[in-house]
Amino acid sequence: MPMRAATAAPIVGSKGVRSATHAKIMRATAAALAFSAAVYFLADYRRQIASRVTDRDSIAYWAAARLLLSREDAYDPHRVLELQQAQGYHEQKPLVLRTPPWSLWMIMWMGVLDPYWAWAAWISLLIVSLVISIRLTWRMYGTEARPPTVFILVAYLFAPVPACVVAGQLGIVLLLGIVLFLWWQERHPALAGAALLIPFAKPHVSAVLWPVLAVWILTRRKWHMLAGFATALAVAVALSLAIDPDVFYHYRQMVAQAAIQNEFVPALSGVVRLIFFRRFFWVQFLPLSAALVWSGWYYWNHRANWNWREHGPALLVVSVLTAPYAWLTDETILLPAVLQALLCIFQVRKQLPARTQLTLFVFAGLNGLLLLLLRAKIPFATGIYFWSSLVWAGWYWYAKRLTRTVNA
Repeated sequence: MPMRAATAAPIVGSKGVRSATHAKIMRATAAALAFSAAVYFLADYRRQIASRVTDRDSIAYWAAARLLLSREDAYDPHRVLELQQAQGYHEQKPLVLRTPPWSLWMIMWMGVLDPYWAWAAWISLLIVSLVISIRLTWRMYGTEARPPTVFILVAYLFAPVPACVVAGQLGIVLLLGIVLFLWWQERHPALAGAALLIPFAKPHVSAVLWPVLAVWILTRRKWHMLAGFATALAVAVALSLAIDPDVFYHYRQMVAQAAIQNEFVPALSGVVRLIFFRRFFWVQFLPLSAALVWSGWYYWNHRANWNWREHGPALLVVSVLTAPYAWLTDETILLPAVLQALLCIFQVRKQLPARTQLTLFVFAGLNGLLLLLLRAKIPFATGIYFWSSLVWAGWYWYAKRLTRTVNA
């Protein structure tokens, strides 16, 4: 018997190795076939799709990249409009990139492509970033080898995700930066710090996170993380300055000309200001001010056992809820928080009363309503989506409170 066991183990092991290798080969083959099919589709239907590419926000990234590589002002609205109209853009107001100069490295490569293939490559980048983010989120919060079907459905049908893909916006890339930070912050702090450069492209969307992060780094002496972020930021700034020495002046000039304070921002703070305090731009920052005070209280209460994977999503939820300037597509950074809350509920699903199940159905219905609004192609600028951040905040805190009650 001992001899049989000894000889049988390698045979089973070799079968397991062959099975795992075969599975990897099959996945690689499937990925190659899917990529080939996608390229064929994009090439075959180029004319039909290209006519709608100029309606996507990726045209702003392409125009900025093309001007930057031509050693011109990437933030010049007149040159941007000329480039975009030459590609079939029909509006009179240009789509100008508004992210700061240290974000230009993310879109610079688009300038070597034409608008159509730049859009196709950008969408591919968004999809890859989304898949990686979902996989890493499961590995951080999941307890089994494979995620349940509901996890996959919620991840891909979370309304800001398809909104971001359709618009060709930056939100999913910001999500990847957040997830990489959460994934690396314990074992690879320098890489985690460097990953923070990605969401720092829109620091106002996650504004509550940055002060807490700074205090945490200083009090815990996480110098490797600080060095990683500082190095990445310095390289990004140096690259932009090397191409356009006046890039920061051009950026300030664009911000001044844009007069954002006179625009309607379809975020919760922007709608409140529009309804009650239209003439006072500073009102949009009051919710954020209250959120910063809350973040200090939140961190102080959890400072002894602070864990970024556990407590970080709460900061993101409150950041998006109180952001003075944000769009539905920016809310993709909340995917880790939404999925974390989902898994909390999934673990206690057998103990949920009917009333709680109805409440969860309401949250799912509200997400479905947002998907229907997207399907109807209602523009983001109308403000009809302003309540979405309330839904995500309600979902997150309800799930946290529910699991505490059930486990009590």
